[in-house]
Amino acid sequence: MPRSFKNVSKYVNTARSAGFMLKNIAKRSRILHLGVIILLLFTACKQDQITVRIAVTTDVHGMIYPHDFISRAPSDHSLAHIYKYVSEQRTKQDTFFFLLDNGDFLQGQPTVYYYNFVDTFQEHLSARVMNYMEYDAGTVGNHDIETGPQVYKRVGDSFQFPWLAANAVNSTTGLPYFEPYTILKAGSKRIAILGLITPGIPGWLPKNLWAEMEFRDMVETAQEWVPHIIEKEKPDLLVGLFHSGTDASYGGNPDAYMNENAVMLVAEQVPGFHIIFAGHDHRVSTQQIANIEGDSVLIIDPGSHGRFAGEATITFGSQGMQIRGENIPMQAYDPSEAFLEQFAKEYETVSEYLEDTITWLAADMVGLDALFGPSSMLSLIHNVQLDLSAAQISFTAPLSISAVLREGPLLVSDMFKLYRFENMLYRMELSGAEIDGFLEHAVGSWFNTMSGPGDHLLLFGPNQPGRLASPYYNFSSAAGINYTVDVTRDPGDRVSIQTLSDGSPFNEANTYSVALNSYRGNGGGGHLTAGAGIPKEELANRIAWSTDRDLRFYLMDYLRQQDTLYPLTRQNWACIPVHFTGPASISDRKILD
Repeated sequence: MPRSFKNVSKYVNTARSAGFMLKNIAKRSRILHLGVIILLLFTACKQDQITVRIAVTTDVHGMIYPHDFISRAPSDHSLAHIYKYVSEQRTKQDTFFFLLDNGDFLQGQPTVYYYNFVDTFQEHLSARVMNYMEYDAGTVGNHDIETGPQVYKRVGDSFQFPWLAANAVNSTTGLPYFEPYTILKAGSKRIAILGLITPGIPGWLPKNLWAEMEFRDMVETAQEWVPHIIEKEKPDLLVGLFHSGTDASYGGNPDAYMNENAVMLVAEQVPGFHIIFAGHDHRVSTQQIANIEGDSVLIIDPGSHGRFAGEATITFGSQGMQIRGENIPMQAYDPSEAFLEQFAKEYETVSEYLEDTITWLAADMVGLDALFGPSSMLSLIHNVQLDLSAAQISFTAPLSISAVLREGPLLVSDMFKLYRFENMLYRMELSGAEIDGFLEHAVGSWFNTMSGPGDHLLLFGPNQPGRLASPYYNFSSAAGINYTVDVTRDPGDRVSIQTLSDGSPFNEANTYSVALNSYRGNGGGGHLTAGAGIPKEELANRIAWSTDRDLRFYLMDYLRQQDTLYPLTRQNWACIPVHFTGPASISDRKILD
């Protein structure tokens, strides 16, 4: 008797019962055998199936630590949180995991400013952080270019992954200045990542920051590179990593050439993409659209500042390819202790830099004041711009309406509330008529047309209570002239300039020197082009002078020379009629507070 049946025989007393038992065992054996076959088939199917997960950060703006150095408050989102999520994903043995970044890393929090412009000798913190996190690829953002070639070249040279932007080309050779695309491998599968950057940079940034480049239309560039990638690389998956937004109509004509936010245009008009990661617009969304051939394209926009990680999961199997996407909130994750320990020294260094006292502030300055008329915060910026440039007139706009600088010591960290961006300062030559057109353009998108004191003073979006119709950073006011804004009149016919601030006549035929930041001076917001009517190609010729460094640097230098800053407000302009605008200012402010 076979050894395996020895114990069975003890319980078999008759041939019949023995036969029954043997049949039962044989049946179970067949079932067991079938189960093994099914298990083997299932295992084989699993082996044929490949799962890929792609995570993307975008518009991090230096939010490396779980601490906002500007507001001096803890944060529930940062790269430390992202790294915790990433570390968990990398433990999943049945999934190929890739980490990408979609640009605008090098501007925003003081952490990156410090390593951009203060400590320029050691390897940049951003490069060390992203290499530590093992990013697989990244796309360049417009604010990365804003830091200047000394910074973005230094950082790019330190990256241990390709930095992409196919439509930023070398102005001499016509070839991509950065890498156009890269190939990632997941087992037998090839994944192509094509990088594109918003082409609006020449309209925002001084030429010296991108002197070796020119920027090309995103749709045309994708039409050039996608066939090349498909033919040469034969990818199983084509991913767009675009530092550009999803709303092509934002700021103008959705069909405009060189559209700033062309993600949807590329997705619709250029077949071949399976997934496109968007950025630049700081919006959070996931959506699927059909391209001109009827194929589905997944669009994922993870917002900004590390609040979300965009995630696409791709499964290659016998039934083809399945794709799903979502934005993963980082509030669900604790910051990585290993990450914080790795970069603890840099945290302390930046903290010490930001705690330096610049001067003493004698009274509060409130950013929201600038929406309703002259304010102490913008008056300070006007004063510095006029003093630094020796111009007759100054233009500036609020860069943060939530900023509040409290009476007491004014710290370096407060300068990032006062002035958020690394703009240069220009002095340009404008005619009086162009100055009037500039201001008409600004107030046209700023103020509502009022017919009574019960109307809104500010122009809010339709069916969007509490949301301004236009970005407040385009609400430029002027110093050096005395003027009124009649909000009962139609846009384009509201501004009345009486005199220069010294009382001398203002003449539309005369030429005046004007101080304004480089974003505005290069055409940002359309004040000089659509408003003043200056052809875009002529703007560079109007620039008579420029600072070498960012305006925040000069603001700090100006304030260090004063033991105490007494905030004063230039009362050189007003919205009229006051019996309309006074009550409306109070009610609109309650909406925004």
